[in-house]
Amino acid sequence: MPSSILLVEDDIAIATVITAALEDEGFAIDHCTTIGQRDAKLGGAVFDVMLTDVMLADGDGLASLGAVRDAAPEMPVIVLSAQNTLDTAVRASDSEAFEYFPKPFDLDELVRAVCQAAGSREDAPEALPISEGDGMPMVGRSPAMQGVYRMITRVLRNDLTVLVTGESGTGKELVAEAIHQLGNRRTGPFVAVNTAAIPHDLVESELFGHEKGAFTGAVAQAIGKFEQANGGTLFLDEIGDMPAEAQTRLLRALQSGRIRRVGGRQEIAVNVRIIAATNRDLAPMIAAGKFREDLFYRLNVVPIELPPLRERREDVDVLSQHFLAQAAEDGLPRRQLARDAVENLEKRNWRGNVRELRNVAYRLALMSREDVIDAESLIDILGDETPIVIDGEDDAGSGIGTALDIWLAKEEPASGTIYASALAAFEKPLIEHALGQTSGNQLRAAKLLGINRNTLRKRITELKIEPDRFARPV
Repeated sequence: MPSSILLVEDDIAIATVITAALEDEGFAIDHCTTIGQRDAKLGGAVFDVMLTDVMLADGDGLASLGAVRDAAPEMPVIVLSAQNTLDTAVRASDSEAFEYFPKPFDLDELVRAVCQAAGSREDAPEALPISEGDGMPMVGRSPAMQGVYRMITRVLRNDLTVLVTGESGTGKELVAEAIHQLGNRRTGPFVAVNTAAIPHDLVESELFGHEKGAFTGAVAQAIGKFEQANGGTLFLDEIGDMPAEAQTRLLRALQSGRIRRVGGRQEIAVNVRIIAATNRDLAPMIAAGKFREDLFYRLNVVPIELPPLRERREDVDVLSQHFLAQAAEDGLPRRQLARDAVENLEKRNWRGNVRELRNVAYRLALMSREDVIDAESLIDILGDETPIVIDGEDDAGSGIGTALDIWLAKEEPASGTIYASALAAFEKPLIEHALGQTSGNQLRAAKLLGINRNTLRKRITELKIEPDRFARPV
């Protein structure tokens, strides 16, 4: 007998596509469009899995899952939502949803999740209560950020070590704060330390503390960040800049759960969750002997990669409006952006990522003479930047040539290494562009690039590109 699926979705087009895909897999689908219809069906039949939208005509599909749990406590629930925020992802996790899919979603991935849910009727883990007043520090609804949100929700109920990677200004500390504030250690301290900002000879003292007289200037005992974070979360930013000696002691602390202050003899047990972050590529540092491989594997239990702003340009609008609202709360004039101003911002380079956009929003709030800022006023304040768009969307003398010039000036590769260095820097985004243009079809992408399909597959594997994320969503 085929597994039965209850689909609660008021968008008929989406419901039709999901139904066809699941029926092809042998499932029996029962479709309804409202909470009332859902409850009536649950009262008269048993289903193996339920898929539900959040915003339905007669209420919130997530808020009303209590009735579903009463009627079918062991039935896995998969949540679909166009409200693509971290708040929605956490609410889905809090409601013990088997899986959460933001719209638009990858149909094949959804089908796989339904198959897994149908084969697993285990109880979900204990729900994490999130109070209505909890603030969500991250902003953005792009597909790139949806992956980040889903990874965050997966680590809230455990203490696994997380390594957050991404360029400067992408919001790595915000990810750490979100995991702490929404996770099971939120009642404990959150201690952040930027290892790059500490003199190398003081890193161990900063992390582990020191005893009086341990070194010149140690006039009193000092408690380190590990002890300060006991019972909570320790965020180690710029971990790639940590000196070798401190890496060894950090590894020992992670392995044993115990530390020893500099100059001390007693080992001290500490109970902390570690979240580390870096804007560096640690792989070549490991190969060069500058970062311990065993420490990397200890830190990289759950990797979360933050996309640069240029890969989530659709978030520029909501981010800029968010920062303008923050600027108003901080006492600056309240401003808004006209549509043409937003379009101008979306085309800019944002080398400083979200942090740069925040600074720009504050500058606009301060410098603008109008409450509604149009493109002309924005250009008067910021200048008319020529966008550097590697994928060729912009024709104003930019594209790969300009981007390459800027890269050469910034990186200054040594003589004799320019070709290899440029290839390493540009090959991955070029392949990703081709996959994006062909919706993940590797054969068509290979033809677009003018290379053999087997060569493309090999490079996708070697460069750790995930072609499935370029598949056309429903």
